[in-house]
Amino acid sequence: MSNDSFSLSAAKMREHGMSEIAISQFERLYRTWQADQSEWIREEDVEPLTDIPAVRDIHDTIDHDKALEAFRKTAFLKLNGGLGTSMGLAGPKSLLPVRRHKAKRMRFLDIILGQVITARTRENVQLPLTLMNSFRTSKESMAVLHHNRRFHQDDIPMEIIQHVEPKLDAATGAPVEHPENPELEWCPPGHGDVFATLWESGLLDSLLEHGIEYLFISNSDNLGARPSTTLAGAFAQSGAPFMVEVAHKTPADCKGGHIVRDKKTGRLSLREMSQVHPDDKADATNIAKHPYFNTNNIWVRVRDLRDKLASTNGVLELPVIRNRKTVDPTDSSTTKVIQLETAMGAAISLFDGATCIEVDRPRFLPVKTTNDLFIMRSDRFHLTDSYEMEDGNYIFPEVDLDPRYYKNIADFDERFPYGVPSLAAAKSFTVKGDWTFGQNVKCFSAALLEDKGEPAYVPNGEFVGPLGVEPDDWL
Repeated sequence: MSNDSFSLSAAKMREHGMSEIAISQFERLYRTWQADQSEWIREEDVEPLTDIPAVRDIHDTIDHDKALEAFRKTAFLKLNGGLGTSMGLAGPKSLLPVRRHKAKRMRFLDIILGQVITARTRENVQLPLTLMNSFRTSKESMAVLHHNRRFHQDDIPMEIIQHVEPKLDAATGAPVEHPENPELEWCPPGHGDVFATLWESGLLDSLLEHGIEYLFISNSDNLGARPSTTLAGAFAQSGAPFMVEVAHKTPADCKGGHIVRDKKTGRLSLREMSQVHPDDKADATNIAKHPYFNTNNIWVRVRDLRDKLASTNGVLELPVIRNRKTVDPTDSSTTKVIQLETAMGAAISLFDGATCIEVDRPRFLPVKTTNDLFIMRSDRFHLTDSYEMEDGNYIFPEVDLDPRYYKNIADFDERFPYGVPSLAAAKSFTVKGDWTFGQNVKCFSAALLEDKGEPAYVPNGEFVGPLGVEPDDWL
């Protein structure tokens, strides 16, 4: 690997119009990778967290008036740079329809706006909303905000734009070239980029000027991360500069990132699964040993974050995550690349007195795949007039749809033309092969459809169970 290979990346970024802060941030990631510093956070070097206070347990200790005062000084930041390419989307993932409310089609952004407007009206607070968009999500996403007649915001910016960085040729360390589609030569630096973007945009100063002391950051595809007076009060009462919401793991969450305590420093640290050594996988995925996972819902004191960024010229010393892919993720024959990223939650290790709080499952409702979307669109959920996604117990059936026919949203929608089947009585739902569904199909128990080797159809009103489509006669 050439010693001047970073200069090639820097030149490419300048030619692309990237700022010096973006280049400085990428240089830190690059130098760390080039020095081959260990990417592992070993089990022997950390202590599991098992005694995190739960918001339901401290609820009665929170002064409601002080909580409302904290909420009045809170802003909302949604990470909204994703295109949903894993589901075959070409536009912003947050513009994907989730479900209907009073016959109206509701997208992620529509529901987020509904949550913000409801909180503003109910509590009489300003609750500024800002989206961290990418260049490719900005235009369409901002059009939604501007066209919502109930949403108004004049003094505080409604968007900041995340950075991009070059994908690196894994063999040479130089920025990869892919003339067939030059856009694929670039990638986001992970959601840890939010801090450099906040610094460069000047948003933190704007928030402080308008009396905002607390910033709540979450992903736009997590509709459970709605505004919360209680959590604003808990954060203010904690006195912590930085707080991460965690939730109890289920078997479906065992591969999620989790917060640990560094034995040497005593500080909390985020360990993503990509940072777990192969020999430590069993321990890291042991729910009894590491009972909580990171929801990526984060609270930070605006002044503390601004001061921290001022001391580092806008670039935080976050652990570097190396993602090994091909330049075209859909074509394994294309050039192997390294994407250097950081995680937003990893900033917990940089703040003295940082803390975690356990939240209930309704705070974590992400949609990463069409399997997740299936559950969100099913009768397991009800979208309330306050734009909250409600379910009875938030212990969801496991859904496994054949990726050959359901991974892309266009294929998914084609096979569920009347909406997804009922999951109310289902423990799980597995589809193998190419099935299209009629109206009012109901699943129960461990519902399973086997591959017929050709396109198949579930007629209107049928029941699907462990034996497939139930026969219409009783033996």
